[in-house]
Amino acid sequence: MTRSRCYREGVLTDEGFSLADVSEHLEDESAVVWVDLCAPKPEELQVLADELQLHTLAVEAAASGRQRPKFDRFPGHDFLTAYVVRLDVTTGELVTGEIAAFITSNALVTVRKDDEFQVDGLVARWDDKADINKHGVGALVHGLLDFIVDGHFEAVESLDDQIELLEDLLFDTRPHDRDVERRSFELRKSLVLLRRVVLPMREVVNSMMRRDVGLVPEQLMPHFQDVYDHVLRATEWTESLRDLVTTILETNLTIQGNRLNIITKKVTSWAAIIAVPTAITGFYGQNVPYPGFAHESGFIVSSVLIALMSGTLYLTFKRKDWL
Repeated sequence: MTRSRCYREGVLTDEGFSLADVSEHLEDESAVVWVDLCAPKPEELQVLADELQLHTLAVEAAASGRQRPKFDRFPGHDFLTAYVVRLDVTTGELVTGEIAAFITSNALVTVRKDDEFQVDGLVARWDDKADINKHGVGALVHGLLDFIVDGHFEAVESLDDQIELLEDLLFDTRPHDRDVERRSFELRKSLVLLRRVVLPMREVVNSMMRRDVGLVPEQLMPHFQDVYDHVLRATEWTESLRDLVTTILETNLTIQGNRLNIITKKVTSWAAIIAVPTAITGFYGQNVPYPGFAHESGFIVSSVLIALMSGTLYLTFKRKDWL
């Protein structure tokens, strides 16, 4: 699938044209072209590389995928890789979608591996902020970064909500040790993956904003600064959630230990109570003469001792909150 758009002076003038027509549109110096390729074939990438004179290493990186988020500079163009993310709340798994972008002075080419990256949402973002499209390719790059970083924020918020549910599960009156441990592991795994995606974006956005790069015009600098602030907030939030999940795991272990201590204390207390009648009946069960042997008085004395001493132990343990 291929999608394309052409802007002139910030106004959408053409869309849906083929790769072979890209160079024709770029002959107009006022034109800014966007081309999107989803799971492209090698020959399609090669056509685009020939049209825009893209560097071989950048084309190979876009074709192979599995790159870390980065911003590289090549003669004649820049190269960006980033990831969109979303949290599957059912499994706790973080789903990622890689996108690569070639950035020239008047063209933006995005390459996706699959439909995980919702390109319709990106187009809607550009249409919503049509007033800044007149600032050239930098405006399209800003919309792309803004769309990606907003997705990071939504994923972090979803993880935060899931961790709050995990906290409620942790302090439920009924034990949920296995569920808490399994869910904690799933969320921690997702947070580690999210950190790998979010953390490098600070360097990516910061590199783009450098004046010597020349990608961001002065009019767009506040917009990129806003994206950078969002990246910092998402990074800090991710780090705090990782610490929170670790704390939940440690708290769960502490609660299990406390619960075990309470159970041990109760079992020990009942064992001490049961030991009293066992000792008394064992003593009176001796086959030797003793005061009250073979008489009704012996039975009465032993019963009174059992009731009195067992009751005393029960009240003592109850007062100490051992039962």
